[in-house]
Amino acid sequence: MSWLRRVSCQMSAWQDARTQWKDDQAAFKADQRAVRKTGKLPEHLGPPPSGFALLPWLLMGMGAFSNLFQGKTPNPWIGGLGLLAFNSLYIYVVFRAFVREKREARSTRGALIAMGVVTSALAIVYGGSWLLFFPLLGLAAGAIVRGRWLGRTGIGLSALAGVIAGLRDGWDAVNVAYGTFLSTMVTAAILSLSEAVRELRAAREELARRAVEKERLRFSRDLHDLLGHTLSVIVVKSEAARRLAHRDLDAALVQVSDIESVGRQALTEIREAVTGYREGSLATELDRARSALQAAGIDPLVRQSGPPLAAQTEALLGWVVREAVTNAIRHSGATRCEITIEGSSERVHTRIADNGHGAPSDPPPPLPGIGGTGLKGLTERLAAAGGSFEAGPTTRGGFVVTAELPVGPTEPLEALEPTEATEATEATEPMEAMDASATGVTGTSAAQAAVKDTAAAPGTVA
Repeated sequence: MSWLRRVSCQMSAWQDARTQWKDDQAAFKADQRAVRKTGKLPEHLGPPPSGFALLPWLLMGMGAFSNLFQGKTPNPWIGGLGLLAFNSLYIYVVFRAFVREKREARSTRGALIAMGVVTSALAIVYGGSWLLFFPLLGLAAGAIVRGRWLGRTGIGLSALAGVIAGLRDGWDAVNVAYGTFLSTMVTAAILSLSEAVRELRAAREELARRAVEKERLRFSRDLHDLLGHTLSVIVVKSEAARRLAHRDLDAALVQVSDIESVGRQALTEIREAVTGYREGSLATELDRARSALQAAGIDPLVRQSGPPLAAQTEALLGWVVREAVTNAIRHSGATRCEITIEGSSERVHTRIADNGHGAPSDPPPPLPGIGGTGLKGLTERLAAAGGSFEAGPTTRGGFVVTAELPVGPTEPLEALEPTEATEATEATEPMEAMDASATGVTGTSAAQAAVKDTAAAPGTVA
């Protein structure tokens, strides 16, 4: 009963495959009609080939079946069993020819060899129309055999068919041998080409999918880096404006003006990030970092030295400065932040350190890539550019971020002189008006109060 169950399961699988094949054919014909109407190529190439595409070739054996049915074949029982065995093996082989694992299985190769034995036996015993089973054997072999064995198999089957047909029908053996060789090679060529086209289509779709995923990851990193920093600055300046509003209206208006400016700049950067053409300027990022630190009541110390940097290197270092300063404002509770950029002919080193409190007494050494989404994204960015990124607490308290990048192709860049916190008195700094003594409250103290109200646990990173 077990073999009956296996046969029943196989028949059910064939029926399901036939139904699917018919559905695919109907969809393909509908696409072809749409192509004739619109002139646009279909998105899909049609249903993948299956064993049903090779079944009509069994009609080549109708001559042998007719002779067997009319009683013109001696020993009809032997001929009938041979015909049944050949058709069964043919169906088994061609339905396994379109799945690589099944095609290369030993059982499939064994069935093909058994087909060759049955075909040779029937051709030797009966000859005539039974010789047409050799082209069918070549068709099945072409569907199964690939690579270097294809030519050898085609020539071997053609020679076998020619010899047997020559013994039975004389010069008609040339047609049988030629038909066997042609069916073997043409079938293999068509199926191999179809497989190659579909593999290329699948590879193109996979590359497109990966490109979309890569772009989504890039955009998510850019969005985090842009909005994380900008919103932190807006929150700090909003708190400062709220606290100053009832004491010094002019200073509060300065903060509101800065909020508007930061918001407009963020909107522009987000638009540029969406299009993928955003290029960061290191000097601009350093200016923004200095302004944001001062607004939060943190004394900035910026030092830069070394040769001019490539635009890509500047953009990456700008991301590092942006993320480190954002974390210092939001989490450190520091009063001082040092930004040092030192370049040589081959590498540029960046270090951002603060004196925030709350770090463990014996912290572990800094590890690459620790921290939240922003630091993880920076680690990936710098690693892709041939650099390194580390972040972690120091033994004396505070937090330090270090980055290293190759200098790369150079472009002209004006050197930025070391800048102390006392340079905040420049007219462009937004905190100048907050230092007015008439109110009795400095901008620094107000911003510090705002930071204390909004900062998270000190010594941590986002």
